[in-house]
Amino acid sequence: LRLCYILLPLIIPFISDACAMFTGMLFGKHKLAPEISPKKSREGSIGGLVGGTVAILLYGLIIRQVMGVEVHFAALLLYGCLGSAVSQIGDLSFSYVKRQNGIKDFGTIFPGHGGVLDRFDSVIFCAPFIEVLIMILPAFTQ
Repeated sequence: LRLCYILLPLIIPFISDACAMFTGMLFGKHKLAPEISPKKSREGSIGGLVGGTVAILLYGLIIRQVMGVEVHFAALLLYGCLGSAVSQIGDLSFSYVKRQNGIKDFGTIFPGHGGVLDRFDSVIFCAPFIEVLIMILPAFTQ
């Protein structure tokens, strides 16, 4: 049963970030926080919330089929919505730190991606939050 939870704090922020980026690129017109992260848009933020939530619900369907556990989709819906929001707060928080310190990227290991920390900034905020949600409202049962 623990195996079901392992990917949650990775799926939510990674998919949310990707959906936010693509939605923002396609539909972004209104800046979210231009002084912190000028490329982020409100439309992208909404796309990230929707994308992260849909992804985690699909993950629940896959887990139910593959592992045969009972899935509480209302809990997953909460994980997705709140986890995506917390992920975006994490992303903006690290962007703020970079702005305050005059840093463009946290590293060069992933060219064009701003470094390893830029890939995991949202996970740093999301993972403990999801852990608390799991303890309060489990999504998977036998």
